[in-house]
Amino acid sequence: MGEPPAVDDPLAAARRALERGEYGRVLSLLEPIAAQHGPATSLGAGVRLLMATALMGQGEGERAAACCRALQGSPDAVLRARARELLEVLEAPVLRRPRDWSLTLPELGNDGAFEAVGRAGVRRRRPQPPPEPPPAPVGTTRPPWGFAGLAVLLLALVLLASLLGGCMEVRTDLHFQGPGRLQVSHGLASASGHPTPWQQRLAQALGPKGFRPSERAPSAAPGSVELRTAVLPADQAIAALSASLKAAAGLAGLDLPPPVIELQERNWLVGVRQNMRIELDLAEVPALPGLDLSWRLRPLAPSAVRRAEPLPVRVEPRIGSREPAVLWPLALGHRNRLELNVWRWSPLGLGGLAIAAVLALVLALQRLRWRLGFGPPELPA
Repeated sequence: MGEPPAVDDPLAAARRALERGEYGRVLSLLEPIAAQHGPATSLGAGVRLLMATALMGQGEGERAAACCRALQGSPDAVLRARARELLEVLEAPVLRRPRDWSLTLPELGNDGAFEAVGRAGVRRRRPQPPPEPPPAPVGTTRPPWGFAGLAVLLLALVLLASLLGGCMEVRTDLHFQGPGRLQVSHGLASASGHPTPWQQRLAQALGPKGFRPSERAPSAAPGSVELRTAVLPADQAIAALSASLKAAAGLAGLDLPPPVIELQERNWLVGVRQNMRIELDLAEVPALPGLDLSWRLRPLAPSAVRRAEPLPVRVEPRIGSREPAVLWPLALGHRNRLELNVWRWSPLGLGGLAIAAVLALVLALQRLRWRLGFGPPELPA
């Protein structure tokens, strides 16, 4: 699943250098990696796409176009599409300026009459004072790194919007099935009424991680997809959830910090005390119109929420016999935190306690009967 550890640091440093507009450093970091990995590999294709962006910033359009052409044979459809978009920009025709937009002056060097007039004007001209010296420089001239960073950010926004394919709602569902048991599901709904390429690629990527498409309810919107795991132990469910979030960020072209999901349980026989902490760092995700990210936790009462930042949770309306649930909306461009402290009764523990109480009551009544002198029960003669 992961890339070689030796490549992670140069790639991260190259991305930071690209954001700052240090294109020469980007190329010096990525050229050794490109020499080791061909364009047919996923890593080689991603490296060449970053190199093409840096070469565009340096004005080397031919080299950038060569990198984009090498990516046309990549097995990754998303990288091929991004390379094709850059190649169209590089190969766009240059508009020629009409001749009547400029004024052409005649050659005056070979005309003797003009030379004579010029010499006469020179003889009649009075001496002029020497020109004033130019003002002293006020500081070091800086290259326009801000504009380059803005251009890279706009390019990333365009690519991310084209990848998601319009308005989309992504909802992660945590279903507490019992002490130490969890079920995870992701609901993806597209406003276009048809599954987007990102939804289809995510479903393929989460298949090996235990997520399976579930049957769509009759009331579900067209174009919606739900990926669900089986009921798993808590540690396995949290591991599958973390892996799915990492895969979704990778498909969207985002390099996000790993999520923090912790669940602590303490069993008191008749119930379980659960403490849960979730942290999702979305500070690097730009705010895209129409993209709605949220989590749903059930069964859960709003009183169990101890902390929710930066947006508060809201209660999901209960329809029929549905379990109580809360919705936690995620804020793009911020660090999101959620802390829960909930007590859950154990049916098995309560049943055992009820049986023990009934048995104690029967023994107490039997002892009272013996003390009254009735003795043990006997069969009729």
